[in-house]
Amino acid sequence: MLISYVIKNNEGKLHFQKNSYLRLPLRLGEDSFKDQSISKNKIETFINAINSMKYIMKVHGVDYYLAYATSALREAENSDVVISKVKSETAIEIEIIDGLKEAKIISNAKPIEKNHPFRKNLYVDVGGGSTELSFVQNGKKTLSRSFNIGTVRDLNKKNKTNVWDQIKIWIKDNMDNDFKLRLFGTGGNINKIQNMTNTKVGKPISYFSMITLLNNLSKIDYEKRILQYDLNPDRADVIVPALKIFLKTMEWSGSNKIFVPKVGLVDGMIKEIYFNSAGKKLKL
Repeated sequence: MLISYVIKNNEGKLHFQKNSYLRLPLRLGEDSFKDQSISKNKIETFINAINSMKYIMKVHGVDYYLAYATSALREAENSDVVISKVKSETAIEIEIIDGLKEAKIISNAKPIEKNHPFRKNLYVDVGGGSTELSFVQNGKKTLSRSFNIGTVRDLNKKNKTNVWDQIKIWIKDNMDNDFKLRLFGTGGNINKIQNMTNTKVGKPISYFSMITLLNNLSKIDYEKRILQYDLNPDRADVIVPALKIFLKTMEWSGSNKIFVPKVGLVDGMIKEIYFNSAGKKLKL
């Protein structure tokens, strides 16, 4: 959950000030990717999490909110029951969005860049159940697609070989040799990878740094990753499949480095609320 204030300076320029960020490791995908359904225990945990977020929004005086569900609920056969139960017990309305909309929102969250006539950007967001790819050129998104490859899905052995092939073909089919490609990674995993490789903020992470980190992590077990790299328990297992996905994307796009703008789905949702009046009134 991200809470932001929108500030306009004397010149009329908007600034989105991040005020509070909360991440809860629910992992609904552990149920839905395996059993195609969310269990009773997970639903109760989910409701408790939504209630806690609601109280935090109240404390911050939030007026409008958006709540989106992605791949884990997209694939759950009882998603309608889950959404209905959450609404009845918390008054929070959740919308399940498809992969294409998720990819578009993430790409819209990017910082506004100066137009570069000979450069094409590829944004990669790696989540628990899906990976979103978006091509951006001259400050405008030209193409987006969501693929069912993710970190939690990988841990449950649910990543399919044919989807890897689809990503490779899609990237190569939409690259343009007349344009220099620059790769951007978004989401919590790449932010953590930046720290773990000791890459300075604003500087790209090299392929060598990432493959070295992957090799080092693969040699040690889960507990040692937590202690040696100061990782949260819910990050120590997913960081390895995340590295693999980013590295494959770098290989297929011919990139030897990846930039980290530190934005993601929640940043795009904030902009949706402000620019598109998409938010729902928070009921106290």
